Amino acid sequence: MTDCIFVYGSLLSAIAHPMGERLRREAALIGTATIPGRLFRVSWYPAVRLDPTGTVHGEVYRLAGPVATLAWLDEYEGIVPGPTGVAESDEYERRTVAVRLATGDAVGAWVYLYRRPVDGLTEVPSGRWTG
Repeated sequence: MTDCIFVYGSLLSAIAHPMGERLRREAALIGTATIPGRLFRVSWYPAVRLDPTGTVHGEVYRLAGPVATLAWLDEYEGIVPGPTGVAESDEYERRTVAVRLATGDAVGAWVYLYRRPVDGLTEVPSGRWTG
């Protein structure tokens, strides 16, 4: 299990959301990074779908206590724990993805990926969430 997480939305340090502040109390920022994907605006928050033709920008953190931190992050992202993992109604799933750090190094990190259709959602062409 990796102890890193890639964030791209409300948890970014520039957004200053209370849950992002909590993440920064429980993790160390490794640096900026990207994943191959497309970024969409759902509402006040974004969604990512993996896509090798796009790039999503974010930050990678190393979690001090991965089990505890991932538990409250799953709750924040609306993931309902169950015997089969992700419930059909969950908006996101947490998966390990290869992340490219700004230094050029690659690291495996948890990422919350959007599970619902993106038809009708506005794509953020820059791949950068600004809130």
